[in-house]
Amino acid sequence: MTEQREERARAVTAGLDRTLGVPQIVFMVVAMAAPLTVFAGLIPLMLGSGNGIGTPVDFVLVGVVLVLFTVGYSAMTPEVRNAGAFYSYVQRGLGTGTGLGAATLALVTYSLLMVSVSAYLGAAARTVAETFLGVAVPWWVLAGAGLAAIGYLGYRNVEVSARVLGALLIAEVGIVALVDLAIVLRGGESGLSAHPLTWDAFTSGATGTGIMFAVFGFVGFEATAVFRSEAKDPDRTIPRATYIAVVLIAVIYAFSSWAMVNGLGVAHAVELAANDPEGLAPGLATRYLSRAAHDVMQVLLVTSFFACVLTAHNVVARYLFALGRQGALPVSLGSVHPAHRSPHVASLLTSGVIATVLAATAIAGLEPVVEIYAWFGGAGALGLIVLLALTCAAVFVHFRKVRTATAWTGTVALALAFGALATILVLVIGNFELLIGSRTGANVFLTVVAAAFAGGLAWAALLSRRRPEIYAALE
Repeated sequence: MTEQREERARAVTAGLDRTLGVPQIVFMVVAMAAPLTVFAGLIPLMLGSGNGIGTPVDFVLVGVVLVLFTVGYSAMTPEVRNAGAFYSYVQRGLGTGTGLGAATLALVTYSLLMVSVSAYLGAAARTVAETFLGVAVPWWVLAGAGLAAIGYLGYRNVEVSARVLGALLIAEVGIVALVDLAIVLRGGESGLSAHPLTWDAFTSGATGTGIMFAVFGFVGFEATAVFRSEAKDPDRTIPRATYIAVVLIAVIYAFSSWAMVNGLGVAHAVELAANDPEGLAPGLATRYLSRAAHDVMQVLLVTSFFACVLTAHNVVARYLFALGRQGALPVSLGSVHPAHRSPHVASLLTSGVIATVLAATAIAGLEPVVEIYAWFGGAGALGLIVLLALTCAAVFVHFRKVRTATAWTGTVALALAFGALATILVLVIGNFELLIGSRTGANVFLTVVAAAFAGGLAWAALLSRRRPEIYAALE
């Protein structure tokens, strides 16, 4: 018994393996952003209901805002020593109470996103099974199988996940690049045009809606800091990976949306996207490459969703791990598997919670794409925008106190980023009913997001009273 207790104690106090370099972290972040999913799902939606052919500029502008955010975020990275990402920064800058509020908000919003994308994973896999195998399988069965595989990978060493994500990411970026290249080489529908990159194009249509959807394409870039405990040289690796991920995502999406507009024809892109958003990307693959490319794209859509959920799973598990390490949650969540060097307990809890919520949605008879994906995804994206704004404010306040950053990194860049993020947040809340599909549903999910943050504040107050030594030790 004594030996078993000692073994458990070593597992709790042992550290995670530092095996991740810049490429592996970038793979996981970009995989969560799901380039093929954005190309096939989000960009057509932006063309049809956002600011139309000005969509490429949306991604450029949001990319610039997030680069400004990253200036201060990266400058503060050496001063934040745990793997809690946004919540650790908020805690350092705005206090322990607000930090734990941000932690709860992060856990809830990433969980919402996992449920959302898991449902779409099941729906996409169902389509592939019907198309290629002629077999009708319920979406929730396939989503459950995907979650089981994700749980297995999450339980093991993170480097295994990174290898899987790297392979899947190369495949999905590859098919998007091939379609883009084919459109460019063949001159698009009627010659290549730079008009989609102009200010006139950007200000046409619903500009606010276009910007709002563009932000969703960058979801998950904070995952660079989440893997701090497993990075080889975190003070250098995390900032580099963050910059590379943001710029890479912005370039891929801006170029791909420009290519899509030209492939459809500048004069017809908006109408075609509004009439058939789901068939737009596969149709372009057939038209400019081959029917085989269309089929490959359908299969890779499934792996794109899988990669997105896997990264989100790893992020949530590491939030729980960091909180367990600090004593804010049960210490067992901060334990490390003796063989795999992974946060295995936190990973198992993550798998169990997501599977339970997804099962509840299936029992309730919700449609996987129109209802689960749209509702849960919209709420999760809103929560992440709030986290971005909170983190930006926290980093600004931190550098006002310690004065260790330059005027540009600690003040100007952050002020510009916060102003832009606050504007985006107002746009998202104003258009939230459009995302969710009903006023009642919008109110429900707005309440969930608000309650998550409020619950974290209440948790902090309770912790300060009942376990003041733990509360005081939180950094």
